[in-house]
Amino acid sequence: MTARSQLLGMFFALSPAMVGAANESANAVTELVTTLARVRSATNPTFSPDGQHIAFISNVTGIPQAWIVPSEGGYPRLVTDGDDPVVDVKWSPVDESEIAVSFAPAGGMNKQIYIIHSDGTARRRLTAGGQDNNMLTGWSRDGGRLLMTSNVRSPAGLMPYIVDPRSGDAQELQQGSGVSSLYDVSPDGRAALVWREASRSDCNLYLVDIATHRETPLTIHSGPGHFAGKFGGDSHTIYLSTDKDRDLRAFARMTVDQSGVVGTVSMLAERADADLSDFEVNAQGTQAALVWNKGGRNELEMIGLPGGKHLSIPDIPAELIQGVVFSPDGRYLAMSLSGPQSPPDLWVLNIAQGGLHQITFSPHAGVLLSRLVRPTLVNFKAEDGLTLSGWLYQPTGGQGRLPYVVSFHGGPEGQATPAFRSDYQALLSQGIGVFAPNVRGSGSFGKRFENLDNGGLRVNAIKDIRACVTYLVSRGLADSNRIGITGGSYGGYMTLAGITAYPTLFAAAVDLYGIVNFATFFAHTEPWMAAISTVKYGDPIRDAELLKSLSPFSKLDQIRTPLMVQQGAHDTNVPVIEAEQVVNSLRKRGTPVEYILFPDEGHGFLKQANQIRSTVSLVEFFLEHLSPSAVTR
Repeated sequence: MTARSQLLGMFFALSPAMVGAANESANAVTELVTTLARVRSATNPTFSPDGQHIAFISNVTGIPQAWIVPSEGGYPRLVTDGDDPVVDVKWSPVDESEIAVSFAPAGGMNKQIYIIHSDGTARRRLTAGGQDNNMLTGWSRDGGRLLMTSNVRSPAGLMPYIVDPRSGDAQELQQGSGVSSLYDVSPDGRAALVWREASRSDCNLYLVDIATHRETPLTIHSGPGHFAGKFGGDSHTIYLSTDKDRDLRAFARMTVDQSGVVGTVSMLAERADADLSDFEVNAQGTQAALVWNKGGRNELEMIGLPGGKHLSIPDIPAELIQGVVFSPDGRYLAMSLSGPQSPPDLWVLNIAQGGLHQITFSPHAGVLLSRLVRPTLVNFKAEDGLTLSGWLYQPTGGQGRLPYVVSFHGGPEGQATPAFRSDYQALLSQGIGVFAPNVRGSGSFGKRFENLDNGGLRVNAIKDIRACVTYLVSRGLADSNRIGITGGSYGGYMTLAGITAYPTLFAAAVDLYGIVNFATFFAHTEPWMAAISTVKYGDPIRDAELLKSLSPFSKLDQIRTPLMVQQGAHDTNVPVIEAEQVVNSLRKRGTPVEYILFPDEGHGFLKQANQIRSTVSLVEFFLEHLSPSAVTR
């Protein structure tokens, strides 16, 4: 049996004879990668008003749709069943029959919000149904109003709206450009908590009087800052995450009296080794669930309010925690848990009794989850001495120097985490290692680290690409002649930057909807996206020469690396013109490039058939170009 056959036998629930036969067929890789890509997920839990059921999103049908399951566990039932992916779902806090659902037509950014009965009937669209961007936040506590963000008035600004779920009448709370969001409405219904993004690394919270629109700033600060907030059990207590006067985000409380005077901020929970990535406060204002990010892994903490006393809870059996939400009575906490060996599934914590139980079991037919590769968190040095980190996935049973793919996350303020990644596991099943670094500019390592790639400092982030390869080779892990590079969105930019800045460093590259030309990106992306991106990248007018020098487009003639480009036709974040510039330029030069355009996707691929095609194509491409016989450099 070959080494690859041994690897495949460890990953998949197939007999040795079946594995051997599969490897002899021309469709072996496609068959096995498809099996991995078909692993399902369950995310975005939201409780019914009585706490007896949970609505959520699952891709069991091949397209993410809304489902409902008993909160004690049981057989789930389908609520929506369409061709467009569901991207968010929020159950009314008072009406068992009403659920707000957000759809993404053709996977695009022009999300549309509907009200639908919990039995799947009486579907009504609240938004205009055109190309406007609409983002669902949730409900007011009395269930009488829906909270959303939209650019329906002007494409230059995502602004907060309060919507009557019956008439569809929408009240805009503020006007402007850029990005704002409506986090919460006070229990008395008089005030709104609005988040406004000044740039991609700087935001503020405001208390807005709903009747008069008078704003009270809550988080005045200088320099970069990250804040999020939620009302407590009354209309004058606000809980927030804050990194004001600190590098990492912590959990705090502030008060606002009846005249609008903001009180002092009291720190309730902070850690020197972790960033507060999410929190939720129950409707009673008596408990908070805190999700800490420690190097990419999540840890859950429960505290009592208002004092911040630590509450005992069981260990969380997964690396990542998302979508934490309290039941209306505050007795239960639902969440989506996942990790490299476990696809996202829903779990419910009985807070008083301390019991934690799983309520969804996403299908993973043919895949032995316990035998998937778990990564190791490693630290390494950038060329200027800055400490960087990354998740190292080593093929099971691999010996000597192996082929590796360096995979960059999006953002650039995103973060590589030990998530369930069918593409990574597919590469590993073929004996190809994966290294997912967090270079400078990555989020959840503190605001100083996150801003080390702003503007002209981006040249140092590009140098970090080479530092990743240096680490793999110097540790004896990778064959320097068989290293690939990939990434999506900003990770696609890093892929193109890597093969243009270092033409001989990589043996293959896959660009997934990445920026190639900052001038065309600013001209064609969503206007609100352009407005918040000037600090991070540079101003398209004032810094035109800088952006030109940072754009891989100006160096496409340097490409020697075999390249594949994948793009969604409906992507308005990184529009298709970015991919077309790469492909057309290389083809004019006679440089080989493979191009896959998904006509029914936007920014990222949501439909399972497209995810399978994307992953299969990526794996086959790297197999072709990272094999010993393919290396010609």
